[in-house]
Amino acid sequence: MSQDKIDIKDITPQQFNPKTHKGNGGDRFNPSNQIYVRKSKGNFQKLRRYGAWFLLLLFCITPWISYNDHQAILMDFGQQQFSFFATTLFPQDLTLLAVFFIIAAFGLFFLTTFLGRVWCGYLCPQTVWTFMYIWFEEKLEGSANKRKKQDQLPLTINLALRKTAKHFSWFAIALATGFTFTGYFFPIRELVSDFFSLNATFWPVFWVLFFAVCTYINAGWMRSIVCIHMCPYARFQSAMFDKDTYIVGYDTERGESRGPRPRKKDHKAMGLGDCIDCNLCVQVCPTGIDIRDGLQYECINCGACIDVCDETMDKMGYPKGLINYTTEHKLEGTHTSVLRPKLIGYGSILLIMIGLFITQIVTVSPMGLDVLRDRTQMYRINNEGLVENTYTLKVFNKTQQKQIYQLSVTGLSESKWYGPKTVSVQPGEMRSLPISLGVESSSLEKPITSIEFILKNDQQEIIKSESRFFKKL
Repeated sequence: MSQDKIDIKDITPQQFNPKTHKGNGGDRFNPSNQIYVRKSKGNFQKLRRYGAWFLLLLFCITPWISYNDHQAILMDFGQQQFSFFATTLFPQDLTLLAVFFIIAAFGLFFLTTFLGRVWCGYLCPQTVWTFMYIWFEEKLEGSANKRKKQDQLPLTINLALRKTAKHFSWFAIALATGFTFTGYFFPIRELVSDFFSLNATFWPVFWVLFFAVCTYINAGWMRSIVCIHMCPYARFQSAMFDKDTYIVGYDTERGESRGPRPRKKDHKAMGLGDCIDCNLCVQVCPTGIDIRDGLQYECINCGACIDVCDETMDKMGYPKGLINYTTEHKLEGTHTSVLRPKLIGYGSILLIMIGLFITQIVTVSPMGLDVLRDRTQMYRINNEGLVENTYTLKVFNKTQQKQIYQLSVTGLSESKWYGPKTVSVQPGEMRSLPISLGVESSSLEKPITSIEFILKNDQQEIIKSESRFFKKL
């Protein structure tokens, strides 16, 4: 019988840093651990703030832009059309939307593989609105340390008034957000006017209030809980990460052993690294992690810990970059490969989809024609003795000007057209035209004849739609 010993695996629970929210009660997944985010200044925070302001302005202004006396960008699901400046898209053009979402997905994959979760830290609406809410919190209640102390004391009238003002500001922003977002799907000028005059119908009001409440709860109360516990991106991002992905990382070789020290003493002689263990990197983190514990999926790459650490290093007279955007290979002292198969693959697919999207945009016709045969009766013999088939022609005007179209048919040697052959269609409108075709039975060689309806505008642009003409077998 073998006498080999079985290796023992140490399964002692890891002790989390008690200075972070992870160590609060020993439960790193406890969403009740409130995080008081300290204000941070620096180059990365300026970049994040300016980028957020640009996106906010773009988001708020876009629904109010007019083009030819109508809202320039409007996704009107009620009318089943999407207006984009001079063009109106209908459901049959929604392959463009599918391609756009594929581009967005592969753009996110490419960005994540290259730069980690910079989308989360700089561009994600959850982050942008959360930092905006924190700004109001700081202005009305004070700094992070002050807020933390206040919340541990009995509520005073002064604090109650300031908290009321904070929540009023939060909900005002949330309501403006609800109006703006809903304004992409309902005409925003009518929406605002009808809402405040109490003339709005149920669904616009519902969506305004729904998005307002969601914004208020997510950015005001849940914050990092959304990023850590609810966002699927935080879960599947690891599939895109590798050791060459740029992440926010702590240089352990340089920083350890950490600890406080007098600024004028040689810390190397004391056996200390550059990290003074000030814990500021934890205090400014919106998800409350300690970046010195290594790569963690909660990190959103916002760079707040980099800015505050650089500021501390500058005060101590040490080189900046103890915490920086780096890769795992760099931290291990090996070479980082920027161009690698996974990144090239994502980039190639992204470029292909962008090319396909541009091609489809360029080739979008300014008009559309759908043909529906009468399915209740394949054919009939009319009072003139002709074989007659009935159709419904749907004519789409995808421009923002009134158009006059001419209709015709090919594939029949001699036919009689019953119905209008010229139709006027308003901007962004779809007209349904019931028409019939009559043909001498002797001129039809087959029981089923392929035909094409032709739609032509004043610019001599042509679009065709295929159908069938039936006669008695």
